[in-house]
Amino acid sequence: MTTTSKHPETISLHGGTYRRDESTTSVAVPIYQTTSYQFNSAEHAENLFGLKEFGNIYTRIGNPTTNVLEERVAALEGGVAAVCVSSGQAASAFVVQNLCSTGDNIVASTDLYGGTVNLFNNTLKSMGIEVRYADPKDPENFAKATDKKTRLYYAETLPNPSLRVFPIKEVSDIGRKLGIPLVMDNTACPVICKPLEHGAAIVMHSLTKFIAGHGTVVGGSIVDGGNFDWTADPKRQPLFNEPDDSYGGAVWGKVVPELTGANVAFAVRARVVLLRDLGAALSPDNAFGVIQGLETVALRMKQHCSNAEKVVEFLKNHEEVTKVIYPTEHDKNIADRAEKYLKGGKGALVGIELKGGLEAGKKFIDSLKLLYHVANIGDARSLAIHPASTTHSQLTPEEQLKAGVTPGYVRLSIGIEHVDDIIEDIEQALNKSTKGSLKAVS
Repeated sequence: MTTTSKHPETISLHGGTYRRDESTTSVAVPIYQTTSYQFNSAEHAENLFGLKEFGNIYTRIGNPTTNVLEERVAALEGGVAAVCVSSGQAASAFVVQNLCSTGDNIVASTDLYGGTVNLFNNTLKSMGIEVRYADPKDPENFAKATDKKTRLYYAETLPNPSLRVFPIKEVSDIGRKLGIPLVMDNTACPVICKPLEHGAAIVMHSLTKFIAGHGTVVGGSIVDGGNFDWTADPKRQPLFNEPDDSYGGAVWGKVVPELTGANVAFAVRARVVLLRDLGAALSPDNAFGVIQGLETVALRMKQHCSNAEKVVEFLKNHEEVTKVIYPTEHDKNIADRAEKYLKGGKGALVGIELKGGLEAGKKFIDSLKLLYHVANIGDARSLAIHPASTTHSQLTPEEQLKAGVTPGYVRLSIGIEHVDDIIEDIEQALNKSTKGSLKAVS
């Protein structure tokens, strides 16, 4: 049974075709801990390898446990297909590699996670793929950075650490006129934002974060919206319109719709080319772990958002905090975007700038008792980190400032504990943050 529900609470439990395991009648999704699958016949194997039909070949390319997760993540985002991979970083790399070759470029938002910036500025550069940056404050900046070799636009719905909501529809509209798809990293906003509804072509997640939700597994997903015509402008999207020598000259933009009857060329190419060749497969046991988190993500996001809003109100009135960074605390234009794109909450991430700068930031972190000091977001438990000395330390001071990271910036990921306990811990750490660091204040 495939649910027709539009409610995320139901989709996260019943999305996709899985109802029970047919051999055992198990309701819980089994972990298919296997590398390979027996073919029915020589003809069956030939058809699978030749993409004349689809099915299990090798777990590097697909696995029944992972398939359930892929169907549910696709349903949650309103897409037509998904490919799950070993991490969010792998997902970020794959969406670019699925569209770009040496000599091509992408235009990315200036508001990005530091790890993504490092991937773009160094690893992709070494592959001959140029990344240009556009400030989303003015969506037209994306058009200005575009040339004939631009293959995609890339952005985060709720970028970490600036927390400036991205203008999804505005940039998507610009891109579609030019034959350029918008790829959205929706990691920080599952359930509360649906980028595909606003014109995005592809949505990706670090499943490690809110969807898995418990800090136990690593994974990534790529959701194909099925809403972009990859053949409309062959010169703009050559990888979908020119023969692929690795698959007998297949032209992906044509052969996939013919085989499947669906506009899933992006997802199929990502699976049978990139997963096959690069091997960043999600393990079945990690897929199982993500499924456990996915089942409650809609409920958790409500609590995450409710707690975060109360923490923000507390922080706005604390004397040691010079600035609170949250989607609703930016100027009116950005705050209006939050109201437009974020439904049912404004997210769990909160940034603060401390009066005492760098030393105060470190002191605050070391004084926390309830909140965990970890390099992650999206856990059920509350987390904190000092980006300038950790997650963004590989960036130059100039790059840090462009990303919204100041010396005194602390990022909080608000969990689902009782909000009074969260605030109590933050308050005691703030009160200790300037002790022994007066030089930083002067």
